Parts: sequence; C-alpha cells; structure tokens
Amino acid sequence: MSKQNPDYPGQYPEKSDFADSPPAYQDPGMAGYQTSYPGPQQYVAYPPGQGPYPPAQPYPSPQGQYPMGQGPAVTMQPAIYVQRAPLVYPMPDYLGYSIFTMLCCCLPLGIAALIYSISTRDANNMGNEELAKKNSRLARNLNHTGLGIGIAFLILWIAYVAFAASKH
Repeated sequence: MSKQNPDYPGQYPEKSDFADSPPAYQDPGMAGYQTSYPGPQQYVAYPPGQGPYPPAQPYPSPQGQYPMGQGPAVTMQPAIYVQRAPLVYPMPDYLGYSIFTMLCCCLPLGIAALIYSISTRDANNMGNEELAKKNSRLARNLNHTGLGIGIAFLILWIAYVAFAASKH
C-alpha cells in the first residue's frame, strides 16, 4: 500500500496500487463552514376565513339593482385608423430612367436605382414625403452614375475599335 501525502490528506503521491479504492473526498479549504443544511421551512396554516389578510369581499351583483333593460349604459367608441393620404405633389420616382439604366448602361447600378424608384413610389403612396424625397434623390443619382459609366464604356469601346481598325 502507498503512503499518504501529509500536506493533502486523501491523496497519494504515486499510483502503484490500483486495487485500493480512493478515500472519501475531504476538502481542507472548507473547514469551519457548515456542511449540513437546515430542514424544511415551517409554514403556518390558518383556519379558513382567518389569516394575516382580511377575506376578499365579493363584487356586488348588478342583478336586482336595476329593472330589466334599465341598467347602466355601456358605450363604445369606434376604432380610429389613422392613415396618411398619398402625396398631393408626389416626388418623381425615375422608374423609366431606372429601367433604361439597368438594361442599356450599367446593370448593377440600374438594379439599385430600380429598387429605390419602387421605394419612392411606395413612399409617395403612403404619404411619407421625407422618405420619398430621399429615395427619389438616391434613385436619380444612381441613374446618373450608371448612365455616365455606360457612356464612358461606349466611348472607350468606340476608341478601341477605331484604334484596332487603324492598325490593320
């Protein structure tokens, strides 16, 4: 049998005897703390109708207080739905310009411009002028940029073809 380590009771310095079972766990750091827990809490039972709180009073019944059909009137207000009307002067949505830019000039910028054009149309129909103005301006700027890129590529292509034809 192995000799125990005096600094840590329950631990062995070497594992030469595997037949011995380890000792029970002992935690030297928990000395002085209570390891047992108190029993269940004691609850006080009160007889029915008694206790720390007064008994609940039942609500009075409207039966018998009012003659038939002459009870308190219940009025309900109708639900009010607030909806903005479409703008009187809608912002331009540049939808045709966006479709032209998408098909003929620059596809990625044309798709983005088309999305903002549709968003402008939706904002116009909802009556949201600020959003319509922002989306309209963005759609216009994307369309102008896409058209400029398309024209630049067209000019470069014409110059390349003219330069290549003059070489032969």
